[in-house]
Amino acid sequence: MTQHKSPLAASPLSTVPEETSGHGLLAGKKVVVTAAAGTGIGFSAARRAALEGADVLVSDFHERRMNEARDTLAAEFPEQRFEAITCNVQSTSDVDALISGAAEKLGRIDVLVNNAGFGGEGELVDMTDEDWDRVLDITLNGTFRATRAALRYFRDVPHNGVIVNNASVLGWRAQRAQAHYAAAKAGVMALTRCSAIEGADFGVRINAIAPSIARHAFLEKSASAELLDELAAKEAFGRAADVWEVAATIAMLASDYTTYLTGEVVSISSQRA
Repeated sequence: MTQHKSPLAASPLSTVPEETSGHGLLAGKKVVVTAAAGTGIGFSAARRAALEGADVLVSDFHERRMNEARDTLAAEFPEQRFEAITCNVQSTSDVDALISGAAEKLGRIDVLVNNAGFGGEGELVDMTDEDWDRVLDITLNGTFRATRAALRYFRDVPHNGVIVNNASVLGWRAQRAQAHYAAAKAGVMALTRCSAIEGADFGVRINAIAPSIARHAFLEKSASAELLDELAAKEAFGRAADVWEVAATIAMLASDYTTYLTGEVVSISSQRA
């Protein structure tokens, strides 16, 4: 008789695997990552781009942490080039200066990773206009500003480009106390689809990732450990993603392995509905 594992048994995939080595997916590319300081998806995306052979410019509004991120990458990958530009994605002038400055420092831009976002928990009935506006402005409008600036850059250069946006499964899922963040991330998904149609005119592919839960130090500051444990336990693997697993998907979307993929949102969620 065939033996079936109990549904309560731990999945063989419940242990985070060893990070895969680089395969040169982005060799020779120039990559810009927003909100790349710290311990989250942004820094991991910048590191993965470097691991795949790219020169990388990191950006963040926190200058000290941004410079530390750049220096950390430079120490690990001494043969590659790393730059940094401070940017507040709530400022159009900052974002425009980021794109023009990155092109100057790196010589060109091949990939933009729009990682900047801001969340938190808040019941809608108690939410202020300021609470709502801040999350929407950083998470959705910031992605819009950077996408617009990048498209203007790619429109005027002879080479193609890629934009990868960081959305969230909360753009699809309902979760209490996340109305502002979910609305912003749903907007990022819609922006991805619509901008991809226009981006094709300039040789630009635009896709997004939608992680469910990837635990890191910054996330631990904005949500309780109890909530994060509960959300992770509901995933098919019974765990949260590691940030490198998210970053590896970003690298794939940025690479020439996905040259016919645009306007898509790739769920990194182990398929929980």
